[in-house]
Amino acid sequence: MGNSLTNRASSPDANAGGLLQGPLDPLRYEVPRPLDRDEVPGIMAGMIPAGSRFLDVGCGEGTLGEALSRACRAEFVGIEPDAARAARARARGLNVVVDYFGPQVVREIGPVDVVVLADVLEHLPDPQSMLLVCREALKPGGSVIVSVPNVAHWSVRAELLQGRFRYQPTGIMDATHLRWFTADSVKSLLASAGFAVVEYRASAGVAVPDNLHRAPLCWVPTKYRTPFLRLACRSWPTLFGAQHVLKAEMQ
Repeated sequence: MGNSLTNRASSPDANAGGLLQGPLDPLRYEVPRPLDRDEVPGIMAGMIPAGSRFLDVGCGEGTLGEALSRACRAEFVGIEPDAARAARARARGLNVVVDYFGPQVVREIGPVDVVVLADVLEHLPDPQSMLLVCREALKPGGSVIVSVPNVAHWSVRAELLQGRFRYQPTGIMDATHLRWFTADSVKSLLASAGFAVVEYRASAGVAVPDNLHRAPLCWVPTKYRTPFLRLACRSWPTLFGAQHVLKAEMQ
């Protein structure tokens, strides 16, 4: 299946050239992934059937895949194009192929019950093509689980009102993003590839930098800010949701 690191893939971080001062840390997203019911890992864990075989495309350092495999008692297979991130995932004992996702890799891995695309589609010039490859990877009755940043988040709207569109090293405005999604546009993209959305949630993004450091929320003590963000996300997901999380099945 290809457990060894190869040079077949280059890092998607190269897409940030000229947008930030200095190079990006390839391990900047290596953070603990607690299964909080209002955040992406916890939401996804509730969407993956127990005992599934799931493919984590763009698995990074493996923190999310490891958390999901344990929570769902599921078999993990990962694909990651950045060699440094893949090496860190393999150090966790995870099975990771170092490559970009495509038909050849699908044949190597074999069919899966679920394909996870966690913060992947926004990095692609042609995200529909990846969704079509997902169809080839899935067993009959399989599903994709997708998370994408919400470009209509209150913090982005506030920036635009001031005439600013500033790239950042991480988060919603990550400089490696090539596509931007609202809830409606990601649902439309899934439909264009022959998927029907069966479940939708938005994540609260309690630890998202804009929710922590931007006024007026930065003035609110944590003990009040956290419950506010959870409630606001449930009440107004298209405004306060940091990420859209969707489960979709093949039509």
